[in-house]
Amino acid sequence: MPPKQRQIAIMGYRSVGKSSLSIQFVDGQFVDSYDPTIENTFRKTTRVNGQDYDLKLVDTAGQDEYSIFPTQYTMDIHGYVLVYSITSLKSFEVVQIIYEKLLDITGKIHVPIVLVGNKKDLHMERTISTEEGKQLAESWKCTFMEASAKQNEAVSEIFQTVLLEIEKANGNIPEKPSCALS
Repeated sequence: MPPKQRQIAIMGYRSVGKSSLSIQFVDGQFVDSYDPTIENTFRKTTRVNGQDYDLKLVDTAGQDEYSIFPTQYTMDIHGYVLVYSITSLKSFEVVQIIYEKLLDITGKIHVPIVLVGNKKDLHMERTISTEEGKQLAESWKCTFMEASAKQNEAVSEIFQTVLLEIEKANGNIPEKPSCALS
């Protein structure tokens, strides 16, 4: 069976670790230096549940509450990884705005999303509790995970999970609730 082509957009406030998660997943390394991303694309072939996927990860420029939501992030995108830093209340607020804009622009009731609280290794600086992340994901009816790009904790699982959410949305896997509007 040929690999399925899937595009995933990684979105969130600046400096939350979107590029670090992408590079850790694709290249297996943590990049410590921070250069603000304009937009970058990463490719990787991976296997989930016996199916090969050719992934194209769109690592977006950091969004803020005022940025216009570029429509290219809704075209040909199959799923989304929305990232905030557990050390930044601002990033947690912005990820909620991104979610609202995403639903407005796609006009969809159901969008495959995984909400990720990144920088789990900085637990001493935590300002967003795991419970707050879980509650937000529950209100969106989507999967929540905490990760550490630095320690490569839960990084592969993020992308495996979003692929499964995409397959569910496409009717290829029996339904278990994912992100939906109420």
